Amino acid sequence: MKLLAVETATEACSAALIMSGEITEQFCITPNGHSKLILPMIDSLLTGASLQPSDLDGLAFGCGPGSFTGVRIATGVIQGIAFALDLPVVPVSNLAAVAQDFFDHNPENLAFVAMDARMNEIYWGIYQRNASGYAEVMGKEAVLPASEIEFPDVSGVGIGSGWKIYDQELLTHLSHRVIRYEVDNLPRARAVARLGVEGFKQGLAVPVEHAMPVYLRDKVAKKESERQS
Repeated sequence: MKLLAVETATEACSAALIMSGEITEQFCITPNGHSKLILPMIDSLLTGASLQPSDLDGLAFGCGPGSFTGVRIATGVIQGIAFALDLPVVPVSNLAAVAQDFFDHNPENLAFVAMDARMNEIYWGIYQRNASGYAEVMGKEAVLPASEIEFPDVSGVGIGSGWKIYDQELLTHLSHRVIRYEVDNLPRARAVARLGVEGFKQGLAVPVEHAMPVYLRDKVAKKESERQS
């Protein structure tokens, strides 16, 4: 399968191509400019693989949660390609992508994923590695203050930007359940691609009109004054 994936929901901007199980990725850290970078990244990947967009079998994108603008960029780019080529799409959770990339490079099988959501909140999800090696959510993803997280009686590794800011609150609540924690884990297109291919196998691909962003926070698009009301 030839699948293209994009991810732009945080300060990381990336695109990845998976073909016959092999992944190539374009990745950079930038505070902004994702909309200018992502299309050249895609072009570079396709050119490097001697592919035309019409050679692709499917698409995947980081559908959120994350920056409102960033999530919209990934959604818009994938929707445009999918409409033009009539390709199916697998939306992939950015929290799942953070967990998948961790599992792909570490031996532990459970991750407490916390991404900074600003407004004194985190995007929160607990993921375990399933029998096939893919990140599988335990319970539901949520956006909430670090002091209000919910968790089962399991042990794992804390990962994600939320651990950099709210480590004390998270450690207080998780207590002995945290083996260690890492703060620099960001969602990457290579993990979105991996989960995208698995999503196709599981029948999770959707037509482009259903390839929509997931924000978790209902008021994400409102002005700051409205959020405080």
